[in-house]
Amino acid sequence: MNWKLFAATFWLIFLAELGDKTQLAVMLQSAVHGRGVVFWAASAALVCSVVLGVSLGGLLSKLVSERVIHAVGGAVFIAFGIWMLYAAVRPGADVEPILKAAEQTPDNP
Repeated sequence: MNWKLFAATFWLIFLAELGDKTQLAVMLQSAVHGRGVVFWAASAALVCSVVLGVSLGGLLSKLVSERVIHAVGGAVFIAFGIWMLYAAVRPGADVEPILKAAEQTPDNP
């Protein structure tokens, strides 16, 4: 096993997930519901997501050149960033469902 690659990948994913929407969603869920169930469900979802990403990445590397993958990946990343900025500043952005979900507790559904 390439431990240098393992460590680099671990820290890349760990730091990328800090403050991410996934982490915030897990924090909200575990504040309202049982931590154990939320931990295992979030872990299983992350494993499935990584398996899908690794599988598609392996397939893409056989079909498309690395240069094209980098270009398309960069374009998609920029497009998502612009979309997220637009969604955050557009007039009438509806944050009520998010606030309602954050206020829910087992005693106050």
